[in-house]
Amino acid sequence: MAHAARGKATAKEFVFEWAGKDRQGKELRGEMRAAGEAQVQASLRRQGVFITKLKKRNMRTGKRIKPKDIALFTRQMATMMKAGVPLLQSFDIVGRGNPNASVTKLLNDIRQDVETGTSLSVAFRRHPMYFDALYCNLIEAGEAAGILETLMDRLATYMEKTEAIKSKIKSALMYPTSVVIVAFIVVTVIMIL
Repeated sequence: MAHAARGKATAKEFVFEWAGKDRQGKELRGEMRAAGEAQVQASLRRQGVFITKLKKRNMRTGKRIKPKDIALFTRQMATMMKAGVPLLQSFDIVGRGNPNASVTKLLNDIRQDVETGTSLSVAFRRHPMYFDALYCNLIEAGEAAGILETLMDRLATYMEKTEAIKSKIKSALMYPTSVVIVAFIVVTVIMIL
């Protein structure tokens, strides 16, 4: 029940951009997540900031999550874990830094699952559309062996190479496809005339 209430609370949070001055008159600016403007104003007032400008940031509409996005997320997580950043904090940083709102929502869902005590592999398994069996099994093996950051690094390398190969195949097929289309148009024009 507490988990459901927390899910509702985070779903109604917005990002506010603010500008203001501190007690010494120094110009400050930043952003803050909150449920409303009043909460941002109260928080900044407690910090001694006089607000001159406050507006709600328009959240970008979520685009479709592509395998390239998952590969980038995996690389970022592997890098942060190797640097010693805690897992939940890594999810938060990567989620906030991603321009695709759909990826941010996916990462927040996974982070909430992990926060409630679910293992990382099980949290990934709840999203089979984005994380295949190989991905989940490698994460599970990394958790069990205590080498999660190493396996995430290898997984990121594998996914990046896979995406590079797919890109090369698509670009290699562009020329024959365009030749066939032009030939079809020429034959159609000749048949009509």
